[in-house]
Amino acid sequence: MTAPRIRVAAYITRHRTLPELLVFGHVGVPEAGTQVPAGGVESGEALQDAVLRETVEETGLRTATLLGPLAVEDRPHPDTGLPRRTTFFHLTVPPDTPDAWRHRVAGGGEDEGMQFDCRFVPLPLDAPLADDQDIWLARIDPVYGRDCS
Repeated sequence: MTAPRIRVAAYITRHRTLPELLVFGHVGVPEAGTQVPAGGVESGEALQDAVLRETVEETGLRTATLLGPLAVEDRPHPDTGLPRRTTFFHLTVPPDTPDAWRHRVAGGGEDEGMQFDCRFVPLPLDAPLADDQDIWLARIDPVYGRDCS
């Protein structure tokens, strides 16, 4: 049996009048869908360190505060079918964080050079995220989760 790829995902919220979630889209790759920061954990890296690193790499944000883990999900990759285990974390940023920006990924990883259009969207979401990344939002607050009716 193949060991799962260990990953992290970040629900980064900002609170103004309404709570908002940081999402991004790949510039020039609309089929990738709207996502939250996520990625692999490096050998020997703590999950908490990995989610903060992925946040910086994919968004450029250095002001995120880790609030804690929300869920661990064991689900195969939707394209390859290979096993993966993703730990979802809740982070928060100050209310004066910009509404939107474009970030170019650096750091030497597989995403280096990609550009992401980052933006905050109100919660609850109007549309699901790619790869069911929104599935654990109800762990932050039940109001944020999907309407499963």
